[in-house]
Amino acid sequence: MKKYFSLVLFAHSVFALPFAVIGFFIAIDTAGYSFEWWKLLLMVLCMVTARNSAMAFNRYLDRDIDALNERTAQRDIPAGRISAKGALNFTIINCLLFIATTYFINTLCFILSPVALGVILFYSYTKRFTALCHLVLGVGLGLAPIGAYLVVTGEFAVLPVLLGLAVMCWSAGFDIIYALQDEEFDKDYELHSIPSLLGTSGALWVSRGLHLMSFLFILSTTLFMEVGVFYYLGIAFYGFLLIYQQSIVSPKDLSKVGRAFMTTNGIASVIFAIFYLLDFAFPIA
Repeated sequence: MKKYFSLVLFAHSVFALPFAVIGFFIAIDTAGYSFEWWKLLLMVLCMVTARNSAMAFNRYLDRDIDALNERTAQRDIPAGRISAKGALNFTIINCLLFIATTYFINTLCFILSPVALGVILFYSYTKRFTALCHLVLGVGLGLAPIGAYLVVTGEFAVLPVLLGLAVMCWSAGFDIIYALQDEEFDKDYELHSIPSLLGTSGALWVSRGLHLMSFLFILSTTLFMEVGVFYYLGIAFYGFLLIYQQSIVSPKDLSKVGRAFMTTNGIASVIFAIFYLLDFAFPIA
């Protein structure tokens, strides 16, 4: 099991899961539903199995590419710690668990479960034909708050969609930063990404634009729900970390890409969720 946690980079669940928690409690706060532990547990199980499916399939599909790239050659499949068949079986098991879990939530979640899986699995193909692969990843992660809202209500609403758009732009922006590490490799092997298309400087400007849009989408949620001081503090902290993330990476210095990608984004999502939950529990006008 430890090997499979390594395969799917389980720690990276910290990116989307906090926004799913926000989507879950926003449904309770704004749509008048009561809190139910079993729904929260089922939502978390959906998040875990969906992400396991997406990451394991990505590693399975990219195994030959990863073996050629010095940066990724030590990943579990090319390094021989997990077989390609094992990774594919792990993907299938998690897909089935995801669909089965949605069955116990509500009809809409169950009907849409293959659609959600289709989006997150499709991402792994996109670098082979479009530089917009980062946005496809963003759409997949952006489903987190929308799906969590559906778990509670079984209905769509504007507010979780705004959060989903914020997550989409945020994650696409930081994925572009992460892809800067493979700019030359992608060019050499005809893989598509914003850095290989526009170069480092151009890619960073696209990333900055996406992060600005993410901040504006987060801010726009205040137009659709009553929020207090804690929520605005969370927005301010989120915006600060977006600026910080962009400030530590430049065309002349990519040494801090790892910090910008993992540490800063993990902190941003977790702290923003904490501030929202504080606002939910202790509203201060």
